Amino acid sequence: MKPSQLRVAMFSGNYNYVRDGANQALNRLARHLLDHGVTLRVYSPTTDKPAFPPTGDLVSVPAYGMPGGRGEYKLARGLTAKTRADLTAFAPNIVHVSAPDILGHRALSWGRDNGIATLASLHTRFETYPQYYGIGFLEPLAVALSKRFYNRADQVMVPGRGMADLLREWGVTSPIGIWSRGVDHQRFSPGMRDLDWRRSLGIGDDEVAVSFLGRLVLEKGLDVFSEVATELQRRGVKHRILVIGEGPARDWFAERVPHAVFAGFQAGDDLGRAVASMDVFFNPSITETFGNVTLEAMAAGVPVVAARATGAVGMVEDRTTGFLVPPRDIPAYADAIARLCEDADLRWRMGLAGHDAAKGYRWDSANQSVLDAYLRIVRG
Repeated sequence: MKPSQLRVAMFSGNYNYVRDGANQALNRLARHLLDHGVTLRVYSPTTDKPAFPPTGDLVSVPAYGMPGGRGEYKLARGLTAKTRADLTAFAPNIVHVSAPDILGHRALSWGRDNGIATLASLHTRFETYPQYYGIGFLEPLAVALSKRFYNRADQVMVPGRGMADLLREWGVTSPIGIWSRGVDHQRFSPGMRDLDWRRSLGIGDDEVAVSFLGRLVLEKGLDVFSEVATELQRRGVKHRILVIGEGPARDWFAERVPHAVFAGFQAGDDLGRAVASMDVFFNPSITETFGNVTLEAMAAGVPVVAARATGAVGMVEDRTTGFLVPPRDIPAYADAIARLCEDADLRWRMGLAGHDAAKGYRWDSANQSVLDAYLRIVRG
């Protein structure tokens, strides 16, 4: 079978209406598939003002606003009669689902009922979310539902070995492959560092910018970040907090890091400039399956302090490209960041090592692994 014989129906809970790492990875995959002659149709909730144009043919599916104060996200109602008719007319030979939501479950069922190959890709550790919203008791249920979901797919693709091991611990028995990630090495490069831009934000050339990068939502570990910032201040560690990104928890976060500089949302080469202008990247999140922002910081030559969790383990080499810290160990985070703040030579060595390590991450080879998986399971 050739790629041009593939007809892929891709299902996403958020293909382009809110920008995040998961949907940007899906859009990059879509571009790779289309460039190789694959016929692609994407099914996802939509909005009138999406965050960026979709790649490929996008079909809007009916959805509700997400409950729990996260109305910027949408929850698809599943496969309505209209969506089923469109899907039947498209006649895919593979169904790709990217989230264990109602739409993903219904799409898997449709594929199984019609004898069509199915692939599920894992992008976010949704089972960790309840602890950030006061409903941590639901985490075992979330794990059980995820196990059931991924066991129904013919093939599962995860970003790294750490996630593969975790799924095996859950009891997932479906074949598991690796869909890693890449980075734009021209955009995320040490050469993009811009002291004038830092100065415009009020950050001095001799100040160490300890930075957050990402969407400002609680599940990104904002509570841990703010506690560590407070501990650094208590210890008298000289630094500046630089926050790059926007989101619904901005005001909550700003109250807890009152001395931080908020640079707002950055995109394109502006984002590359912002990342390279950091001195230390601090990522305490445990919800990532890969951590694109961590890779971007490494590519830009910035040392990383991150949670010892699936998003960083296997990418950050502890004490070489940065420090890996037990997820909620505030003193240990402060120790690691203080070392980097106080030792410019250590920052330089770790940043250089991270830049070299990031060179092996390429989008073309990462996305080709998914295309190869499609061909393999359709043939089977």
